[in-house]
Amino acid sequence: MAQLPWQFWIDVGGTFTDCMAKKPNGELLRHKLLSSGATKGQLGMGCTQERLVDSQRQNDPPQFWDNATLALLNDEGDVNQETTVDRFDNSTGSFAIVDSLSTPPQPGTRYELRHAYDAPVLAIRYLLGLATHETPPPVLLRLGTTRGTNALLTRTGANTALVVTHGFGDVLRIGYQDRPRLFDLAIKKRVPLTDNVIEIAERIASAGEILIPLDESKVKQQLVELKEQGIGSLAICLMHADLNPEHELVIEHLAREVGFAEISRSSEVSPLVKMVARGETTLVDAYLNPVLRSYFTKLQEQLPGSTLRLMTSSGGLTSAASFRGCQSVLSGPAGGVVGYTRAAELVGYSKAIGFDMGGTSTDVSRYAGSLELDFESEKAGVRLMTPTLAIETIAAGGGSICWFDGVKLQVGPDSAGADPGPACYGRGGPLTVTDVNLLLGRVIPDHFPFQLDIEAARSRIESIAAQVFVNRAERLTPVELAEGFLKIANTNMAGAIRNVTIAKGVQPEGHLLVAFGGAAAQHACAVADELDITEILHHPDAGILSAYGIGMAEEVRGATQGVYQSLATLEESHLTEFFNRLAKVPIGEFAAEGVLPEDLQLGRSLEVHYTGSDTKLLVPYSSVEQVRQDFEVLHKTRFGYTKPDREIQVASARLNLRLPVSPSPTQVVNSSKGAPEPAQHEAVFAGERLSVDSFQRDHLPQGFLIAGPALITQTHTVVVIEHGWEAEMLEGRELLLRKLAETTPGQSLLAETAKPQAAVELEIFNNLLVGVAERMGHVLRRTAVSVNVKERLDFSCAVFTAEGKLVANAPHVPVHLGAMGVTVRCLLAENPDHQLGDVFISNDPYRGGSHFPDITMVLPVHDEQTGELLFCTACRAHHAEIGGVRPGSMPPNSTSLSQEGVLISNFLYRRDGKVFEEELQELLTSGDYPSRSAAENIADLAAQAAAVERGARGLKKLVRTHGRAKLLLQMKAVQAAAELKVRQVLAGFPVDRYSFTDYLETASGVSVPICVAISINSGKDASQPAAIFDFTGTGPVVSGNLNANPAIVTSAVLYSLRLLVDEDIPLNEGVLDAVEIILPQCLLNPAPGKTVSDSPAVAAGNVETSQRVVDVLLGAFGVAAASQGTMNNVLFGDDNFGYYETLGGGSGATLDHGGADAVQVHMTNTRSTDPEVLERRLPVRLWEMGIRKNSGGTGKHSGGNGMRRKLEFLRPLKLSLITSRRGPHPPFGLEGGGAGECGRNRLIRADGSIEELPGICEREVEAGDMLEIQTPGGGGFGVVPTDWQKVNIDSLD
Repeated sequence: MAQLPWQFWIDVGGTFTDCMAKKPNGELLRHKLLSSGATKGQLGMGCTQERLVDSQRQNDPPQFWDNATLALLNDEGDVNQETTVDRFDNSTGSFAIVDSLSTPPQPGTRYELRHAYDAPVLAIRYLLGLATHETPPPVLLRLGTTRGTNALLTRTGANTALVVTHGFGDVLRIGYQDRPRLFDLAIKKRVPLTDNVIEIAERIASAGEILIPLDESKVKQQLVELKEQGIGSLAICLMHADLNPEHELVIEHLAREVGFAEISRSSEVSPLVKMVARGETTLVDAYLNPVLRSYFTKLQEQLPGSTLRLMTSSGGLTSAASFRGCQSVLSGPAGGVVGYTRAAELVGYSKAIGFDMGGTSTDVSRYAGSLELDFESEKAGVRLMTPTLAIETIAAGGGSICWFDGVKLQVGPDSAGADPGPACYGRGGPLTVTDVNLLLGRVIPDHFPFQLDIEAARSRIESIAAQVFVNRAERLTPVELAEGFLKIANTNMAGAIRNVTIAKGVQPEGHLLVAFGGAAAQHACAVADELDITEILHHPDAGILSAYGIGMAEEVRGATQGVYQSLATLEESHLTEFFNRLAKVPIGEFAAEGVLPEDLQLGRSLEVHYTGSDTKLLVPYSSVEQVRQDFEVLHKTRFGYTKPDREIQVASARLNLRLPVSPSPTQVVNSSKGAPEPAQHEAVFAGERLSVDSFQRDHLPQGFLIAGPALITQTHTVVVIEHGWEAEMLEGRELLLRKLAETTPGQSLLAETAKPQAAVELEIFNNLLVGVAERMGHVLRRTAVSVNVKERLDFSCAVFTAEGKLVANAPHVPVHLGAMGVTVRCLLAENPDHQLGDVFISNDPYRGGSHFPDITMVLPVHDEQTGELLFCTACRAHHAEIGGVRPGSMPPNSTSLSQEGVLISNFLYRRDGKVFEEELQELLTSGDYPSRSAAENIADLAAQAAAVERGARGLKKLVRTHGRAKLLLQMKAVQAAAELKVRQVLAGFPVDRYSFTDYLETASGVSVPICVAISINSGKDASQPAAIFDFTGTGPVVSGNLNANPAIVTSAVLYSLRLLVDEDIPLNEGVLDAVEIILPQCLLNPAPGKTVSDSPAVAAGNVETSQRVVDVLLGAFGVAAASQGTMNNVLFGDDNFGYYETLGGGSGATLDHGGADAVQVHMTNTRSTDPEVLERRLPVRLWEMGIRKNSGGTGKHSGGNGMRRKLEFLRPLKLSLITSRRGPHPPFGLEGGGAGECGRNRLIRADGSIEELPGICEREVEAGDMLEIQTPGGGGFGVVPTDWQKVNIDSLD
């Protein structure tokens, strides 16, 4: 019988490579090294000019370092001298070197060894004990690698070109038009993977038929030109190719004829609807395939005869031949997920949360009997439409920087990285979480892989303590400060974990927390306390659990295909045949490796959703009826409702074949007997420096119990057992930590009896309160019914004081900012005798509302014993239909409020647990223009009720945890901190009066001025406003619907101030407390009439006027040129449907940055519908979605370009446009910068006639008519340098 080969399970991470080896006899070996392949060390005594000594190398294999490069480093880590090792003697740890040094190096000199091997091969050779000249035997290598992810992050993939349908060359640059960060003054869109795009004249319709055939000769010529430009890899993505791949197949064939070897075709890579996500997935595949293929070839050359299996992002292994670039992005982290799930299973747990904390980030995932997968996600800055494990990454790790922003302490999001690293690494780095743990005694220097500089860490924290004292007159000791930073880090991580679980409809309580990675064990108890988790598992291989998981992973092959049919129309025989076709390729791949079909396990599932919704659920397939039942149960569990009257659609069929593996134990021999004798170590727990027991993990016998506070040391980490926790050594050498039932002292730094630490508590409570609002948003999105809330995210959630003042919010749409507080205060004032549990709703523009579609729900939260009002929770959601003269409730030509829909001034939604649904139904369906979708309104309001209830529970829990008095005090402190931040930034402007005027064009062509004068005060008197915003001079109320109410102006001011601060400050009423707003009766403050019919219309004020107010404010401050100044509202429909979208344009340039192209700006950030989804849902055809070249204003920094969009109507419809900046007032430039181009709307009739459309209008369109919209560009900033100036600037440089 042939001997089994050695197996190696290796995870190549960004910094470290983790390796486990399984010998032919089953014994397991472990090794960890740097992913760079470098081995670092420090020279010891006895070095000469010809011979260097490091006794730590005595454990290395004989002759292992022969012919290696040895570099001596200076204190900064730079190379001083370099030589080659002639002979390595492991008996003494000495290196005989080829070139003699000029002087013998001093003991402690740092050095670095390098072989010509990549890290995995170096690890394999090390564990095999091979000398340099020896060839390794054939091995089985299971590998996870960040090689693909690193190439994405550093943009070092292959020279790739994208081939797309004509009119869609910019589709991936535009994406879904939302900006990545809501409050960046200078919008930074992600860098595209390629600038090489060719458009092909072809078109396939939304049902799969060919509209425009392919001209093969022309396509071939285009491909030849690409090849001549040096393009090496090709990505092909054509409209609707998932339905009909014919044109993509032809292009692939032509490309191979031309000489392209690397080709990724979207209909093969991800044959599913959504051109943007499928296109980006295909581009990623083409971009990474050559890089990965080259890497795997090199590995196989260094390991002749070996078998290579690669870890995919979905948690399964595949062959090198089958591995694709788009499967590589989570290759490394996937091993950790498989590892912790197997570890949890082995000790009897079926529900677990993975807590993988490394140097720069923390990965969080959940397990409930099966691996959770995302089928569309964003990872490493790219959209992927391929199965990936549901891993959420938090910017918090051991290297997260601890700092003081002048008001409060913060941890992260920036990291010190590996270079310079934390302060204690001795290379001039900043204070980090690792330093804090070291100062608190939770990192033991003797167990660290290299010497630590504790004095450097102490110096950094003392410097921050001094900053806190200067800025806040608060004296904190280094220990208090360190504990504060630790608490902030733990609270942040716990909040992120809670968000991840609640977004999926589950609570973290009841899960096992599995802590792994280098830093997790130091934080696990504290994080679990925050989450109410009572059990933690720490695996013996927690430091290299990704490698362990790769060893435990199954080999998997899968296939996916779009179905796009009603579940009710599918026959069992058709589905069986469909799955049989899908199985052919993966079965063939396994057969080529010698695996028989009977050895495989088959999984079949359908991705299903309700008609009109894009929220899909994966349901195992056994029969059509069972899929229907399982889907409804799962939908009810996940989202809280079902839609019995709504048809169920099958989006795709997914098949996977698995080659099972038997879990093997970690085979750590437990030879320990009896109670071990602990060492004593000084560490800080709950503010006290204690001498605590410190145990070596290897010495702990099975069943041994350790009560906290205590430490357990092992290679690469320290397990911290906090007060109130107990650890038990299990049979498999796992540590199981349990929360003790009885109350123990010192569990929280924030107990009311603790010494107040304002700088610490401020950041913690801000994050806790924001977390409450964020989780309200997760519940609202999860339980909402409408596309507008669930998918476009047109909502915001917030927490308020008992007086109705904003404390914390989780905004998705900036126009909601600052406005909800007015509504909350109005409802409280009008309902002074409200009862415990009452819930109210309002959409009244004269009670803090923005326009009728935005409905605000408010829940006053009381002390359940005394009945005293403590807080309010509220959320505002845009209801796509609320009545009015036009479907979509955004009539372009409304002249009174009554024409815009149903008014809800002050409606009691719930009392004593009863929802007044009948009364609400009557209200929504009454009046001259009732809601056309009352049932959907009611369903979304139920979701809003779930959200505010979730917020109330979160606040009550904070009261129980931290005390009512402390929470109320900290709410005021958080508001005060926001006010202070705004005052600080306004103090940076010279005391002066800054004014600006721009003009808004009405539907009748009248130009209405919007004026602001901003008076900056000295800021020395905190009782006076730091700035006064005076809108005197703004034009009068207009007859159309561009009137905006004061709540919108307040939102615009708050948003603009947040842009100026340019930090993640608490966004609350404190921002507005720093300033005063003067708003006379005008366009921005229309007086209500006696009735709804007498009141001015405001529908467009929310979407158009708000944008112009922000432009004016930023223009007055002189910080940004005008952005497009409109939301480009497009509405069309008939008696059966209504569709509403807003279109992005150019953003304005700033002092330091150019504007961004084709992006949502300022007061909105809603997503656009994917082109393919748009066509399959609606009777339209999109012919162009591109960037409007040269529409941004010129300048030293150019304005962003607008967007071009051509839409053909396929049947008679009603069209409405609410767009501005169509002339005569283009987006202005600043400091000599040019204006952006105005927008343009054209209706091209089927007969060829063209009508130039005004900005605000209504039209009846026929089949074949085409709407062309060109959105405005942004203004430029600064004068364009002349050629002479450029030459002189260059010479100065």
